Amino acid sequence: MPALFAKIAMDRLEELLRYLVDEACGHQPGSPERQKLLTQIIRLSANKLWRESTVYYQDALQQTWLYFCRNICEGLTGQPYDSSLGSVITWLNVYLKRRLQDFYREQQRKQARTVFPNINQSRSGEASEIIDPIDNLPAEPDVPPILENVRFWAEKDEDGELRQTHIQGRPQVNCQVLILKRLPPEVSWKELSAEFGLPVSTLSSFYQRQCIPRLRKFAEKEGYL
Repeated sequence: MPALFAKIAMDRLEELLRYLVDEACGHQPGSPERQKLLTQIIRLSANKLWRESTVYYQDALQQTWLYFCRNICEGLTGQPYDSSLGSVITWLNVYLKRRLQDFYREQQRKQARTVFPNINQSRSGEASEIIDPIDNLPAEPDVPPILENVRFWAEKDEDGELRQTHIQGRPQVNCQVLILKRLPPEVSWKELSAEFGLPVSTLSSFYQRQCIPRLRKFAEKEGYL
């Protein structure tokens, strides 16, 4: 019986989400009406998404919400959501898992380069150029209102908490800087490591422990989560 009740509840949730999507897409992009409905969809969907305890999960989740905002109606960076192919939650989970796979593969490539530093050298002994396909992607379209709100919040930092929360002895490497740099189109951890002269693990760990909780607190306050 508990399983039956859970299925009924899930069916009702998916039906509600389909209704909210139809309503949201009936309003103009960027309008307060659409923004309010998208926020409701995010709040209702968030706890149903795939979860795992990997260090890159929050980055993958952030990309998923960005994908949601851009493609739930118009399909700005991909195929728009089609309710006939599945529920909103299924659609989001498929994208989220793909991004997690991308992060996993990238982590494996980085580990391989560390273990086998000479693997990318040519026969002549000179290092061959490594071309990252991400570098060839077109520029990102306009950032949706949710991301703009996050950017405005971080830049303003009214109480100074984001600026004051920094890596020990490195006040310039603080939550305000890292949150802004990790907003899409995000600066890679490798680039940040080179910029600040700190290991990727140090930056990523600080971001997960100090910046993500503050970002989540803001998102919950605004009703995004």
